[in-house]
Amino acid sequence: MMTFDTILTHPGGAHKDEFLACSVLLALAPVPLVRREPTADDLNNPSVCVVDVGHLHEPAHHNFDHHQLPKDHPPTCSLSLVLQHLGLYADARQFCEWLEPAEWFDCRGPFATAKWLGVERDVLNQLNSPIDVTLLRRFALAQQLARGDPLWEIMRMIGEDLLDYLKSLRARLNFLAQHAEFWELDLPGGPAKILFVPRTEPMPEEPSSGLERFIESRGLADQVIGTVCPDRRSAGYGLSRFRDNPRLDFTRIAGCPEVHFAHARGFVAKTSTTEISRLKNLLLRAATEADAPSR
Repeated sequence: MMTFDTILTHPGGAHKDEFLACSVLLALAPVPLVRREPTADDLNNPSVCVVDVGHLHEPAHHNFDHHQLPKDHPPTCSLSLVLQHLGLYADARQFCEWLEPAEWFDCRGPFATAKWLGVERDVLNQLNSPIDVTLLRRFALAQQLARGDPLWEIMRMIGEDLLDYLKSLRARLNFLAQHAEFWELDLPGGPAKILFVPRTEPMPEEPSSGLERFIESRGLADQVIGTVCPDRRSAGYGLSRFRDNPRLDFTRIAGCPEVHFAHARGFVAKTSTTEISRLKNLLLRAATEADAPSR
């Protein structure tokens, strides 16, 4: 566990990487945040967490700068270094699609990042948000932030939400790995897979959370066409198309006595049955001969 009593980052212009790195650190410890150049004493003092400045990457001393890395080093920013130290970087790269572009933007600049993404430079401007602009501008104007300052409180909330997302998603994927099953059904148009999540006690607050990530992690995104997951509003199950695959149309089972809801657009249905054979039968009846959607 990291222990420090101050977070220090550079003054002047602010960027997303140190803003988010500081936000994560604030979620770990509600300490003052100072924006100035570090001294030698700061860099040698592990109670001062120095971020994105100082030309040192020494996690044991809580120094997290990347600017001294060679120019051919893989894009790495201060947020990357903090997440690595916390053991969360691999999950963040897998689950936060925005992280790698943020690393590129900070280390390579907008033109190289646009080329790497395969888009025109102007596209990056089209993705700018006034939320980002205001938060970074106000952060750049600050010299010190502490508990009670609106920006400090917002930064801590951002850090808490990011850490909670990574930790809860990992826990959910571990749960699915232990309990979920992949059914292979012979359907019109050929065999297809269905992800089935059994009802457990206690039942997760959001039973359908993490399903897409889990399917992707198993390399089955092109084979799975639907999911069957406990319905948190009843003792039955929810049946859903995966990535809106047209090979399932749940309007076809709207008249079944055990189906109490089928969306008019056919992408989801709710059933009171809990029997595996009847669940599979509903999927068979909902199947169509439509081609899988192109991706």
